[in-house]
Amino acid sequence: MANTFKSYTKANISTTLTDAYTVPGATTTVCIGINVSNTTGNQIIIDIKFDKAAGGADDIYLIRNMPIPSGASYEFIAGSKLVMETGDKIQVLSDTANSVDSLISVLEQT
Repeated sequence: MANTFKSYTKANISTTLTDAYTVPGATTTVCIGINVSNTTGNQIIIDIKFDKAAGGADDIYLIRNMPIPSGASYEFIAGSKLVMETGDKIQVLSDTANSVDSLISVLEQT
């Protein structure tokens, strides 16, 4: 079983729920950090959603309607972990077009 630390970025996230990270096939992931940054000159509101591959009934919001001030960033999962299975996703949404950059840090086990 191989363990690999990786990071995934997504720039200019907008007003459509966007897949910031999807667990690859035959992989279990430990998400060790989610960072989002407001790249605009105004406050924005964001959501971070956990989309469970097993079905929509188990999808949950990790953050809902979180205000991020102009030029600021937010670190989610600081000091804790999120275990994810094949096909699970972290999704990000903003109330403003092209306003959020994300960085997802993970340990992938294959």
